[in-house]
Amino acid sequence: MRIPDLDTGYRILSRLPLANSEQAERDIGQFLESLLHAPPTAEVYLQLLEQTRISLCFIEDALARRFADRALPLGEAEEKAFHQVVATWRKVTHSYAHCAQLFTPDDSEAYQAKLALILHRCIYYTGMAIIEHHRARRQVAAGLWLDLHGYYASAEEWNVASLPVPDALDPLGRSTHCTAAYVSVLLLDVAHPQVLSFAEVNLIRRWANNWSALAELHPIDSRQPPMHFVVDLMQDCSLQVPSEDGRLENARRLDTSRLIVQINELRSQLRKGITPVQLALGDDCTAVECHRLLKRLSRFWLLMQVPRKYRRQKASGATKVCTGFAGIHYCLSGKGFAQPESASVYSRKEFEALFAFRHQLDPGQQFSANHHAQIGFAIDRWDVLDQCANGYRLLRSSAGRRIEAGQLLAVSPPESNMYLLAHVVWVMQEEEGGLTAGIATMPGKPEAIAARLLPHVSGQENPYSRAFVLPSVPTVGVDRTLILPKGWYSPERLVEVYVNGSWRVKMLRLVGDGADFDRVTFLIV
Repeated sequence: MRIPDLDTGYRILSRLPLANSEQAERDIGQFLESLLHAPPTAEVYLQLLEQTRISLCFIEDALARRFADRALPLGEAEEKAFHQVVATWRKVTHSYAHCAQLFTPDDSEAYQAKLALILHRCIYYTGMAIIEHHRARRQVAAGLWLDLHGYYASAEEWNVASLPVPDALDPLGRSTHCTAAYVSVLLLDVAHPQVLSFAEVNLIRRWANNWSALAELHPIDSRQPPMHFVVDLMQDCSLQVPSEDGRLENARRLDTSRLIVQINELRSQLRKGITPVQLALGDDCTAVECHRLLKRLSRFWLLMQVPRKYRRQKASGATKVCTGFAGIHYCLSGKGFAQPESASVYSRKEFEALFAFRHQLDPGQQFSANHHAQIGFAIDRWDVLDQCANGYRLLRSSAGRRIEAGQLLAVSPPESNMYLLAHVVWVMQEEEGGLTAGIATMPGKPEAIAARLLPHVSGQENPYSRAFVLPSVPTVGVDRTLILPKGWYSPERLVEVYVNGSWRVKMLRLVGDGADFDRVTFLIV
């Protein structure tokens, strides 16, 4: 297919089936391939690429929803969609770079404006390829950061980094520039997007785009105090702690002081009751969500090294991990789950005695990994990379069950048959296909129990479901809690719990939740 003029190109773009994202992806991919293999004149080329922007972003965003924020490792269809989207972003970047080669360089303002626009688009689309890795919880592919740094370095070298360029994607019609596009990608990356949901990544990305002009990039002056983080234009990574022997001419410091003032002001306005819509934060988030995310951003965008609450230590060995309420319940109880045949109602005093001396009343049976596998609950083995007082960083290079951020786990520490409850804080898929995950353990020895919601209308009984109870741990200020299936929590709602008899509790406060569980404090009634 040859596209010699604007009319031909516009006609092709007008026929894109936007309601069918797969077909539209193929069509726009063929359109870009045609421009790369048989380019029209430079002016026509650039105008056609600009005409694709809105449609292209709509198509890729629709496809990204197939792999964003999914359990890892990605399935075959999800993996295919991910590679398609990243390949398209890189293809359109190459198209703009190809277009730039067709212009004849000169010293005119018109040429400088075109150069600034082309470099901005190269930075933007390379940044989008990086963002797709964040949304898919993937390790950023080798070379992508170097490409991004290279386009920005070119904008600096040709003195167009801060030259205004139009942006059809801006909802308010504002202009932007190369530095702002570059900084917005850095800001999103430093916010640790691997622990954020798809909606939170999109929200912070939008804020970073809106506020990136408030941050400034400067060369590093050796006479200034050392920086906590710098970006090295010759390294294939984002912001990093500067090395002692690093070359200063390739490093840039990111000044976010004005940005932090803006965030603090927004947090103050939210506390006064001003809505997110009034503050131009968006209509897709509540005031509580905005305040929580802004608090997080004020910590990370300050670009200071925040000390960890618990020091990490190098560790080794293998740990056993089980997922899903059914498998976790079996790991903790050592037996299959069955509906209680009868449920005697115990008094509060009797329950306290049962809970305190439950191991003497029913010591249970020794857990057998082979028996576990025979009844269909798979256990995955992960290698321990390091650990701290409240969790582990784990690596799994072989195939296993899919996991997602926020998921409940049963974890057996190395050289131990005891299982603890934990949840996935973050998980990332490496380029080779292995998974790295950070998990946080819940203090206290868990107990597998049965629980059911008491109906609002008498005479209706719900079946029991698997649940867990964690004891109070006064040394770390943790109250006794129930771990219930996701969506059960409702303040003051009654739950019937079965442990050698039935007893009723009232849910008080949600102290934690995840992808498949609610963790609540309770009161025995």
